[in-house]
Amino acid sequence: MTTSRRTFLASLLAASAAPATGWASVGDPTYLAAAREADGSFVLVGLRDDATEAFRLPLPARGHAACAHPTRAEAVGFARRPGRYALVIDCRDGTLLHELTPPEGRQVNGHGAYASDGSLLFTSEQMADGSTGLVGVWDVRNGYARIGELPTHGIGPHELRLMPDGRSLVIANGGLLTDAWDRAVLNVDTMQASLSYVDFGGTLLDQVVLEPELHRNSIRHLALRPDGLVGFAMQWQGEEGAAPPLLGLHRRGEPARLCDAPFGDELVMDGYAGSIAFCGDGSEIAITSPRGGRLHRFSETGAFLGAVSRTDVCGLATHERGYMASDGLGGLMLVTGAETAPLRRAEDAWDNHLVRIAG
Repeated sequence: MTTSRRTFLASLLAASAAPATGWASVGDPTYLAAAREADGSFVLVGLRDDATEAFRLPLPARGHAACAHPTRAEAVGFARRPGRYALVIDCRDGTLLHELTPPEGRQVNGHGAYASDGSLLFTSEQMADGSTGLVGVWDVRNGYARIGELPTHGIGPHELRLMPDGRSLVIANGGLLTDAWDRAVLNVDTMQASLSYVDFGGTLLDQVVLEPELHRNSIRHLALRPDGLVGFAMQWQGEEGAAPPLLGLHRRGEPARLCDAPFGDELVMDGYAGSIAFCGDGSEIAITSPRGGRLHRFSETGAFLGAVSRTDVCGLATHERGYMASDGLGGLMLVTGAETAPLRRAEDAWDNHLVRIAG
């Protein structure tokens, strides 16, 4: 039986709230992933780079993404958008350290990122009425007290990432005006996605806006290379059969480069890129489509390199030998160039994302 959120929170808040120590204390995981177990309950799992489990902890409801503290075995699990909470969990024993609830009228949108020293947490949010984008700012050293918010300079933000300079964020503004209580899109005809670079004071440093004919391409997920090259994955909200590009590359101060697969391959993706990652050496980038059962690889210059077919593949993260990928049927696999190797099949349905722990 799925644990109710109220029971889950009560039991964890009653447990010891001792501070977490380093990631070695929980088996040195490389990735975090949310999943649904065979009995319908939900978990957050720590995975090593060989796909073995380091830990498994209960979640009160379906998870989306997580983010990992850079030094402590502490993770934030986010509700799917539109959500009202994020949970800070001690990954040693599942103790709930904090439940983060944004101010009234805001919604949590499934992603977040820590500052490089772990002192701040940034959360992707929007106004429930109007979907104006916000970044919630939380003081980790002061018990995750909320200390402010920044504009995303767009609407419907989803993923955000800390830039390599350690002083700014890159934010995927999906451009979607959604109903306050569900995921219904209210502005398909007028939507406008953007990629915003914002400093910690909320100043807009740079912004990418797609061409008018692609205004229905929602920028959703991000990959980041150490030299500042950003990859962004998109989800098409327009007519079926249009086969728009679903991957973009951008470096601050330069024009964005959209990356096309051959028309037939693009059609198979069904207008949906679910996750994105650079490979281990940064020489290529890939996107996944659970709708199409496809993983598409591109060079760092945007040239199409090939496709991998895998039913319900979505989770994707950097691996030192290429990529780690997960699917909704419990599969975990290693992708190295054009070669794939199964690593493990779990009795779980992996959710959308594999999140790599820094370090």
